[in-house]
Amino acid sequence: MNALSSMDLPVAVIGAGPVGLAAAARLVERGLRPAVFEKGSRVGAAILDWGHVRVFSPWDYNVDEAARALLADAGIAAPAGDYLPTGEEIVTQYLEPLSRVPSIASGLKLGAAVTGITRLGHDLMSNDGRADAPFVIRYRDKTGEHRLLARAVIDATGTWSKPNPMGADGLAVPGETEASDLIAYGIPDVAGLERKSYAGKRVLVVGSGHSAINVALALLDLQEKVPATEILWALRRDRTERLLGGGLNDQLPGRGALGLAAKQAVDEGRLAMRAPFVIDRVTRSGDGLRVEATLDGRPVVEQVDRIVVATGFRPDFSFLRELRLGLDPAVQAPPALAPLIDPNLHSCGTVPPHGIDELTHPEPGFVIVGSKSYGRAPTFLMATGYEQVRSVVAELAGDKVAARQVRLVLPETGVCSAPPASSAGSSCCGGPAPSPTQAENTAAKAACCQGVA
Repeated sequence: MNALSSMDLPVAVIGAGPVGLAAAARLVERGLRPAVFEKGSRVGAAILDWGHVRVFSPWDYNVDEAARALLADAGIAAPAGDYLPTGEEIVTQYLEPLSRVPSIASGLKLGAAVTGITRLGHDLMSNDGRADAPFVIRYRDKTGEHRLLARAVIDATGTWSKPNPMGADGLAVPGETEASDLIAYGIPDVAGLERKSYAGKRVLVVGSGHSAINVALALLDLQEKVPATEILWALRRDRTERLLGGGLNDQLPGRGALGLAAKQAVDEGRLAMRAPFVIDRVTRSGDGLRVEATLDGRPVVEQVDRIVVATGFRPDFSFLRELRLGLDPAVQAPPALAPLIDPNLHSCGTVPPHGIDELTHPEPGFVIVGSKSYGRAPTFLMATGYEQVRSVVAELAGDKVAARQVRLVLPETGVCSAPPASSAGSSCCGGPAPSPTQAENTAAKAACCQGVA
């Protein structure tokens, strides 16, 4: 296939979440044709898994500007203002209307699971003519297996489908897989749809991020209605002071309220903290689970009914095996991006805006955006993803100047997720909110998310 015909091909966008559909909107804005693949039956399928959670950032920061313009052209008013939507509201009020805009709907494939991506006629080791060969997208839907040729590929699949296991060493602990029916990952709707599984039960929550905080506070809400509900909150590292003191209870009122609520529950004996708590083995015991662990160096055993593992997420590269990826060995992000987001090197508020130069892989025309671009770093913000795709699509359109202009403006507060009934903006980082100038020049308040936003 010659270069001219290759340029006539669509740009494949894998994943129809907020960042994937923002990429599609940016492609339409630039006169390029998107082909969007979503393995779920609805756009935003992963978000619907935590649809009961209210995010910290308001509508004004959850809607991509190109998407807003595309909706306006179609006579649809995009959500706006200071209201803090739930995940479900993001899907029903924003993503689904956007997906029905003809220029996006014409290339949207729902129920299409991408199983592999390669270069036409080239395996991983083939060099000659590789950069000029179109991409081949192999996907499966209810009618069978298919392929589509694309001029470029934007992977916006996120990390939600690959939660980290319970083990502190990155592996599942012995017995974890066998007890999977009593173990949930992420942010289950413990006080809503899944209430019956948690009401009146002894529940162990594992994790130190905002997913774990939301689960613990939702369980406390359930406990008020069903007092027999017991909650253990296990931190694999001793970060209790950071969570209940300076890490949450700081000058940011909305987030400080989370810390105060958790601290009050601990003081009242309604929430039992365990830290540092490293689980060694899980075995079935009657209708529940026996948890063998080490608490501050001492062996302990806890008997629980359910476990919620909220220890973050990791990227899935399995369908990219025939592409040439450049990944930091620890963070699993592009080498130019990794040192900017590595939680071993950075505290909150020090992640700078970034675009195509930091996202580039050795495979020309291929880029990973959104939370997956951050690999294992728990530092992603939705607005950061919108800036990423703006830069990436500008590069694909040949506008190298725009691709390298930093246009990210973040709210001074509000990043990840709020407790189910909250409507106050907040942030998930320590210290005071930055000034407007600081917010424009740094990804302040973007470094504490664990995949919710």
